This record gives sequence, C-alpha cells and structure tokens, in this order.
Amino acid sequence: MKRGGVLDATIFAAAGVAILVGLGIWQLDRKVWKEDLIEKTTSRLSAAPVPLPPRQQWDSLDQQTNEFRRVTFPAEFLNDKESLVYTAGSALRPDLSGQGYWVFTPARLPGGSIVMVDRGFVSNDKKDPIMRPQGTLTGPVDIVGVMRWPEPRGLFTPADDPKGNVWYLRDHRAMAQAKDLGAVAPFYIDQEEPLPPGGLPNAGRLTLKVPNNHLQYALTWFGLALGLAGVYVVWLAGRLRRV
Repeated sequence: MKRGGVLDATIFAAAGVAILVGLGIWQLDRKVWKEDLIEKTTSRLSAAPVPLPPRQQWDSLDQQTNEFRRVTFPAEFLNDKESLVYTAGSALRPDLSGQGYWVFTPARLPGGSIVMVDRGFVSNDKKDPIMRPQGTLTGPVDIVGVMRWPEPRGLFTPADDPKGNVWYLRDHRAMAQAKDLGAVAPFYIDQEEPLPPGGLPNAGRLTLKVPNNHLQYALTWFGLALGLAGVYVVWLAGRLRRV
C-alpha cells in the first residue's frame, strides 16, 4: 500500500468532512438568527400602533431596533411631490400581484417636519395621479403605518429616473433630494391607514412570510459529511485488505 496515496486521501477526506460539518453548523446558526428575526418582526407587526417618535429623537433611532414598528401620527400629504417606485411584487404584501408602483408621498407633520410615506401600490395603468383622483387626500389625516429604512442598492438595481419620476429602489432620501424637500426623517412609513376613496393607492398591513429552511440545509450538509466519511472508510478498508 502506498503511504502517499493513503495520506493524500485521508487529508482530502478530513478536509471535506470538516468543510461540510462547518457548513452544517453555519446553517444551524442561521436558523437561530432567522427564528429571532421572525419572532421580533412578527411581534412588532402585530403590536398596537404607538405615537411616532418626536423629531428630536429621529437621529438616534436605529434600524435594528425600530424597523417594522407600527406608529400613528397626524400629517398633511404634499400630493404634488409624489414619487413612483417600480415593483414586481412584494413578499410582505401577498395580497398584491403583478407589476406596478409604490406611491411615495411626503407628509408634513404639524411642526413642519417631513416624513416620506409609501402610500401603497398602484398598477401600471394607474401610475398617473389623474387616473386615481380620489386618492388625492387633502388636509390633515391620521396616518397609521410601519417604520421602514431605505433599501441598499444592489449590483443589478437599475438606475433611477428622476426626470421621469420613476425609481427602482425604495430610498426615500434620494426622492426627497430630487423633489427639493430638504431634510426628511431617516425612515419612511409603509402606510396601512387610511385607505383613500376608490382604494388607490392600495395601502395595507404587512405580513411576514419568510422561509426558514436552515435545519433542512444543515441536515443536508451533515448527511454529505457522513456520506463522505463512509466512502473514505470503505475505501480505506479495501486498501487494507489488499496489503
């Protein structure tokens, strides 16, 4: 029996098993993280709305602690400053289907501060406000919604089209800058209420449906590790019998 061949095979098998076991452990860690995320987010989305934090606290709010927190506040929509964000669907709004746009509209609070509000979904044929005149709410309204933070731009995210008033990323700060709104809240609001006459934009409650398959993935990696170890043991036993 050639020692070099056995040594090389042993090193290869040990490294392979270690890598596969490591991937399994990583998936178990991801399982714990995902379960914690689901528990916290579901708890926030099911809680009763609380008053929107005052302006002086906004800069100290962090995404990890406050995202998906339900809030309520009075404000007045600046309807002539709305922006459209293209969407092909949302995992958090299973009641919607098809392509369309999120309607982002600035809302001025009684003290003058501005919060960007995602008022809800409109289909492609309703993107022009003229096609949904009943959705233009004037005067103070009591808004109920969920605090959200801007999305990071991905490698394949299309470039926004400020001139065409179409955006491909829910980054309310970029929209506010293009509309010359000045400083706005670091978060935006996913509106739940009120629903405008005619139902457009289509606001609604967010529902978290996040797949949690990490235990299945972990068992797969551990199974592969066990299989590789078994193949190595069978191979080694065969080599030893031939000595």
